[in-house]
Amino acid sequence: MWRWLIPLSVVPVLGLLAYGFRVNPHDIPSPLVGRPAAPFVLRTFDGTDVSLASLRGRVVVLNFWASWCYPACYEEAPALERSWRAYRDREVSVVGVAIQDQPDAARKFIADFSLSFPNAPDPDGKVSVEYGVYGVPETFFIDRAGRIRLKQTGAVSDDLFRGEVETLLGEPA
Repeated sequence: MWRWLIPLSVVPVLGLLAYGFRVNPHDIPSPLVGRPAAPFVLRTFDGTDVSLASLRGRVVVLNFWASWCYPACYEEAPALERSWRAYRDREVSVVGVAIQDQPDAARKFIADFSLSFPNAPDPDGKVSVEYGVYGVPETFFIDRAGRIRLKQTGAVSDDLFRGEVETLLGEPA
């Protein structure tokens, strides 16, 4: 009987691993949705500070990205810039946070896509840890009261941006 104990104890572990590898990380709901967004202050690549507190009262789209994130970050960068330009005069802010990236590579990415919204590095990873980021790109849509309303894992499209931002703008401040 004892000789079967070790092989049989491996079966549940293998079952758990098989289940874990089948789960799509995009399907895992974020426990942060509906909760207040974690405060942050970051120094942007152009040397100014950006903080969540300074954006209170605005809809905030907080995008975590990296220059090495291909193709998803390369696909969403133009959509984020187009959407930023379309909504920046409507109480909407976009903030990009480069994680696990080299400063020169991140600056080149910003220049290559002519990103005009604030972008900042997260050199110690504190902000990405506070938001539970486990990959890039990940984007958080934050309402005017400072609550996370949606976490998007994967590239943001024009339609997703517009749909979520219009919903949040339609709510009372």
